[in-house]
Amino acid sequence: MSYFDAASAAPLHPVARQALLASLDEGWADPARLHREGRRARMLLDAAREAAAEAVGCRADEVVFTSSGTRAVHTGIAGALAGRRRVGSHLIVSAVEHSCVLHAAESSEKDGGTVTRVAVNRAGAVTPSAYAAALRPDTALACLQSANHEVGTVQPVAEVAEACRAAGVPLLVDAAQSLGWGPVEGDWSLLAGSAHKWGGPSGVGLLVVRKGVRFAAQGPADERESGRAAGFENIPAIVAAVACLRAVRAEAAQEAVRLRELTERIRTRVPELVPDVEVVGDAERRLPGIVTFSCLYVDGESLLHELDRAGFSVSSGSSCTSSTLTPSHVLKAMGVLSEGNVRVSLPLGTAEEDVVRFLDVLPAAVAGVREKLGAPAPAPADVGRTEELVVDSLGKRCPIPVIELAKVIGDVPVGGTVRVLSDDEAARLDIPAWCEMRGQEYVGEEPADRGSAYVVRRTG
Repeated sequence: MSYFDAASAAPLHPVARQALLASLDEGWADPARLHREGRRARMLLDAAREAAAEAVGCRADEVVFTSSGTRAVHTGIAGALAGRRRVGSHLIVSAVEHSCVLHAAESSEKDGGTVTRVAVNRAGAVTPSAYAAALRPDTALACLQSANHEVGTVQPVAEVAEACRAAGVPLLVDAAQSLGWGPVEGDWSLLAGSAHKWGGPSGVGLLVVRKGVRFAAQGPADERESGRAAGFENIPAIVAAVACLRAVRAEAAQEAVRLRELTERIRTRVPELVPDVEVVGDAERRLPGIVTFSCLYVDGESLLHELDRAGFSVSSGSSCTSSTLTPSHVLKAMGVLSEGNVRVSLPLGTAEEDVVRFLDVLPAAVAGVREKLGAPAPAPADVGRTEELVVDSLGKRCPIPVIELAKVIGDVPVGGTVRVLSDDEAARLDIPAWCEMRGQEYVGEEPADRGSAYVVRRTG
């Protein structure tokens, strides 16, 4: 079995396992106590904090350990907003932030705050000028991920941090996906990370709050972790997480080159091997181990099951794999195809032969799913008979509306239109994406008695 879902959770690194087992015997006591066992636990915790600070590039007294990366993000956002409440309650986030950031933004709105969601380009990146334009006199905090968790696109954090600093606004960086590859550049103010993303044990988060940042911890007061993370510290897990971070950093430069070559092979070969595929995310400014692509006429959940049966564990941002049946907010913000989406995220040490085998298996897996769904054959020459067709896809889910559109587009003449009736939220994203991929004109969305009518004009 080949595990290609490291962006969700990386396999436990051997160094993390060793450090965890060793510290279980030494770090079990309360580090707040003055007895011998407590002092020993305190020494382990202090050493871990120093090592974490060195890896991040900050002071040790700016580092707080939390129970998860999500908790670090929520604590950071809430504390920064509360600390700057006299300035205002305006929060800036990008449209492709991790859901934990967006949930915190929604919570702020419910409490009376305002939120600006900065749009991204088709590669999933923001522009520093867009963040600068979003800054207001009442802006309390801006948030930006260092790299996207679904498509791997690296964000211009240093440039955004400069714009925020000039406006006197702190910037919180969600560095969960990138921290294992290196420190985050730029004059940021707060930073969050998560150990299971770099091969440490789950249940350990990292929050950095720079000196001088106005911060007011929320919730009941607690004497631990500078009052910013309540509860007894999991010292063995913290020690293992930091030891692992140092270990993967030592391997990062060499491993980045190797994994980038492997993902570049996937980016290049998949469109050659599988027709009607869109590779998404920035081709250059991206994390070394992540490559994401979407396949037309494919049910994402079925494709993931086919790949799992073939021995490959991958993930997807497709609406077809979500209980909500709504497209990935990341893919939606980028305006790219969401159906049949596959994210391959390679862990450290991935063997070249595993990638070769994945490329051997993928075409048959996609073809099998398409055949089951009745995907269309390539369109023949113009055989149009009527100027407009209506396709009733009401009650049908991704990718059926697109498949039915593709089947009939050749039945209208060039200049004719097809109206697709659909109540599937994914159609709002996937039909325009299909038009762009197939060179057809997307006229627009119109209201219908049920759902919406998506109008497509045949151009060739």
